Amino acid sequence: MTVDFFNQKPEITAQLEELADMYNEETDGDTRVTITTVGSGEGSAGLQARFSSGDEPALMMLGGLPEVERYSDSLIDVSELDVTDTLIDGTLEGGTIDDIPLGIPLNLEGFGWMYNREIFEEAGINPDSIQSYDDFAEAVETLDSQKEELGIDEVFAFSGGENYIANQFSANFTSPEFNESIIESYEAKELNWEYGDQMKKYTDLFNQYNVQPILTVDYSRSVEELFVNDKVAMVHQGIWIVPTLNDIDPSFAKEKLGLLPVYGESDTEGKIIAGAPFYIGVNKNLDDEVVEESKNFLDWMYTSEEGKEMITGDLAFVPAQEGYEPEDISDPVSQELYRALLAGETGAMTHKQYPDGWFQQVLYPEYQKYLNGDQTWEDFEMNTAEAFKEMR
Repeated sequence: MTVDFFNQKPEITAQLEELADMYNEETDGDTRVTITTVGSGEGSAGLQARFSSGDEPALMMLGGLPEVERYSDSLIDVSELDVTDTLIDGTLEGGTIDDIPLGIPLNLEGFGWMYNREIFEEAGINPDSIQSYDDFAEAVETLDSQKEELGIDEVFAFSGGENYIANQFSANFTSPEFNESIIESYEAKELNWEYGDQMKKYTDLFNQYNVQPILTVDYSRSVEELFVNDKVAMVHQGIWIVPTLNDIDPSFAKEKLGLLPVYGESDTEGKIIAGAPFYIGVNKNLDDEVVEESKNFLDWMYTSEEGKEMITGDLAFVPAQEGYEPEDISDPVSQELYRALLAGETGAMTHKQYPDGWFQQVLYPEYQKYLNGDQTWEDFEMNTAEAFKEMR
């Protein structure tokens, strides 16, 4: 029997394939889990194409409530799965439509300014002393003034060439507008950019001290070439880069990696955006035995000892389940995030709840224009706000 798993996270493809091979052995070869990957902002369109062609996957990653709702008629109620009973309170919210949970959180993630502790230390900057936007800007200027001594090309390698990075970055400023609520952001009819001035300040700051041309900087160059090789001090990324870092330099995440919040609400209110970026849904349109085996695989992935070892090991996930000790988690940054999530000290992934297609078709192109000096910030806010209202 074959269970096809539609994956929207290219950076964990190899680890998911290893997990699939382990399950194949677990079932004595009776079940083959295949991993189909379409990511880098194209996953949503790729999944729609699969459904349109009649080649529907058995398991699918779904990004946010709009996507969960789109496939709600095809998804089982996951409350019957064993893994559901182990989830941290509130983590099912982003996969629930009309009070019915339709997806299991893949993992928990957080993002902000990922920084190189070693470079900060060499520049004489104590990250714990950064308690405001002004402190952050001062640190940036200090790093820039010591570029030659530190051996860095620039302070930042913001990926202006990736639409999903602009989308994630925007959540630092839309989360407070929507009261740090996934549901409120999903139901919002308008985006008023109440904290747009903060977003502009950050944008102007990193664009001034970024590797240029900023619109050519993609994920690979930002993370795999510059950041991991100590050529920039910071990138706007999340803990999902840990497996990539581990593949290139196993010591980097454990010894050098740090995470700073973004002061999105005000100059002194900083948070790390965190939550479940994707939910795994089970397709009920397929044969009963495929549906049952899909459920079995999910339960095995999250509740078996072998699966749990992969979750905190090679996958380097922050688990959405209770029952882990922070020390079980692979790197110090992820441990900090797990503690913050359990304590409720994070902002919401509002960027996953925007109107369908808005960030690809409107937010990113308009943001590119501003980064490139082709339009004013006022025009950016006006154009994106109007389209948000229309597309909702």
